[in-house]
Amino acid sequence: MTLQAQIRDKLMVAFAPERLEVINESHHHAGHQPDFNGTGETHMRVRIVSSAFAGLGRVARHRSVNDLLKPELDAGLHALAVETAAPGEHTRW
Repeated sequence: MTLQAQIRDKLMVAFAPERLEVINESHHHAGHQPDFNGTGETHMRVRIVSSAFAGLGRVARHRSVNDLLKPELDAGLHALAVETAAPGEHTRW
């Protein structure tokens, strides 16, 4: 199973989202380090709409996603961009 799929599965179980995108953005970071060519699954973006975020501030929402994905971060996921919303909230995506 890819890291992208693993992250998607964990988020589905934990947050039962109305909408979810897990995007591999590793290719955007090619050349940022001398030995990194942008392949692999090192940089991910999560866009998630879930009722679990209703009433929570931005920091609490991000913390809940980061806490869930801590094993992936500890295992080598270098960057995780998180965009959260509760149902009915405006998103740019």
